[in-house]
Amino acid sequence: MWAIYALLGALFAALTSILAKIGIENVNSNLAVAVRTIVVLLMAWGIVFVTGRHNEITNISQKSLLFLVLSGFATGLSWLFFFKALQLGDASKVVPVDKFSVVISMVMAFLILGEAVSIKTIIGGLLITAGTIVLIF
Repeated sequence: MWAIYALLGALFAALTSILAKIGIENVNSNLAVAVRTIVVLLMAWGIVFVTGRHNEITNISQKSLLFLVLSGFATGLSWLFFFKALQLGDASKVVPVDKFSVVISMVMAFLILGEAVSIKTIIGGLLITAGTIVLIF
């Protein structure tokens, strides 16, 4: 089931990038991120309330809250840099280079989370890295 959600995430991430590239024309990239963030905020809280999960907010531990806040800061910085790059470059180049985050995430998962390294993940990471280098240079 995780693969279906991951593929849907990839589909909507691709759509997000193309829609953002069209929408960012003649708009400051930081302002564009702020508008997008409001939409995401409203949508996420809407889903939380519609599914009745808002009562669970008091169950979030301090550790989880800290890491969710840190993740939020990382997301914000990621979006700010991505939108600036998207404003300055072609989506067909910016988006794949941005997705180099996949390789960085893999390395961090191995080093920080202690996830198992396999030959498939190493080969996949190397192929993504090679593609990123080709696009940059």
